[in-house]
This record gives sequence, structure tokens and C-alpha cells, in this order.
Amino acid sequence: MIGAMAAFAVNDACTKLAIADVPAPQIMALRGVMATVLLVALAGIRGALRQPHRLVQPVLAFRTVADILATITYVAALRYMPIANASAIFQALPLVVTLGAALFLAEPVGWRRWTAISIGFVGVVVIVRPGTEGFSVFSLLILASVLCSAARDLATRRMPADIPSFAVSAVTSASVMLAGFLLVPFWGWSPVRSADLLIFAVASVMLALGYICIVEAMRSGDMGFVAPFRYTILLFAIVLGFAIFGDVPDATTLVGSAIVIGSGAYSLYRERMRGRRPKLAPASTH
Repeated sequence: MIGAMAAFAVNDACTKLAIADVPAPQIMALRGVMATVLLVALAGIRGALRQPHRLVQPVLAFRTVADILATITYVAALRYMPIANASAIFQALPLVVTLGAALFLAEPVGWRRWTAISIGFVGVVVIVRPGTEGFSVFSLLILASVLCSAARDLATRRMPADIPSFAVSAVTSASVMLAGFLLVPFWGWSPVRSADLLIFAVASVMLALGYICIVEAMRSGDMGFVAPFRYTILLFAIVLGFAIFGDVPDATTLVGSAIVIGSGAYSLYRERMRGRRPKLAPASTH
């Protein structure tokens, strides 16, 4: 999981570097070509594409659309925001997923986790700072990306177990790439420098590596133990943001981040504890 978060943070940094010269849909398209080639090749090696008919699922289509919208909103906002701030707001995702699972999947959520969710959203408000001089409208795009990502993750829980994860990753990457090409006529196409191509290549490799690492982490480890390590992406984002762009998060952003991470980690801890409780045998009837 730490490897996945490091890869995603490097991908974000590369995207932010490139987006100064290239529109967001063009980045989605070019980065998507390289990432899709890698993921399709890996999916083929793993035998994940042998039965393509299994991929014809409404829930997978919904997940793909949600992922496309999450990518568009995040990449569009990243041009105007420090990557540490964007990553800090995005740490609300586990809380939103827990909230969505309770509302739409009827998963049980006790009062402790409801409290953690409420406190976590207070932390998001602290980071976003609505109505103050530090407020950025692009923070709302990151929040939209969080909502779309939560919808994607909830849809993932509903996918049939026989759909290989590598196939899902390849289909998602190809769909994001196609969406980028379809949006290019509305956003324009900029000349691509050789340096930008190198950046896209690094971003594509990091994106594919992140997908692979996160799939392996979620499949081989205890989810309750592994999931909190998602928050390491904020550390990587702060380091990369300072080293590459000279960005230093202010105190308000750090306080809000601490609130969000603390509440999210506690919520994941409670979910882990709930999963460990022994289930009572059903009462016999006569």
C-alpha cells in the first residue's frame, strides 16, 4: 500500500508538471495510452482477458464512468492547487466510502464511526476554508473527485468476484484514455515537447505500478490493517510538493489534515474490530 501511494504521488507530481503546458484531457489521453498498453499487457500475461464477456456488467460500466469523472475533476483542479492540499482533501475518501456504504449498501455503522465521519468532515471544512481568503474554488473540484471516487469504490464492492482485478484496471485505464480523446476537441490540443513525453512516460509507469501494488495490497493483506496506510500519500505529496514546486502547506491545512486522517484511521480501526467479532449462530427453531 505504501508503494502504491508513493507511485500515485509521483504520478500527481508528473501530472502537475505537464498540465502547465498541456490541457487536462490531453494529459488523460496521452498518459492513458501508455498506461493502458502496460495494463493490457499485464492483464494478458495474467490471463485476465480470456473471457471478455465477463466484463459486460452494468456495475462495471457505472464504476468506469465514476472513475472517468473522478479523473477529470482531479486533474483539472491539480493545475491550480498544491498537490499536498489536493491530497489532504482527498483523504476524506475513506470517510465518504463508509458513509456511502451505510446509506446505499445498508452496511452497519455504529455511533462511534458516525462521530468519526462527522469530525472528519469538519477537518475537510478546515482545509477548504469556505468564505475565507484562503478558499479556492478548485477545492470543490477535489471534493467532487472524492464523491466520484467513493461511487467507484462502492461499485467495486458490488462487482462479481469472477471479474479479474487486472481486467478491471485495464478497462478503466482504456476508458479514461478514450474520454480524454473525446474531450480534446473542446479543450484544445497543445504541442507536446520531448520533456512532456518523458513526464507522461514516468506518470504512466507510476500509474500502472500504483494499480498493481494496490490490488496486491488489498488482496493479500488484512484490509483493516492495510487501508490506513493510504494516508502515507499525504507525506509523499508534501515532500514532492516542496522539492519540485516549493509548496509548503500552511498550519490550517496541516491541522485539517490531522483531523481528517485521525478520524479516518479511527473509522477504519472500528471497521476492523467489527470484522473480528465472532458471529452468533442463528437461533434454532422447532
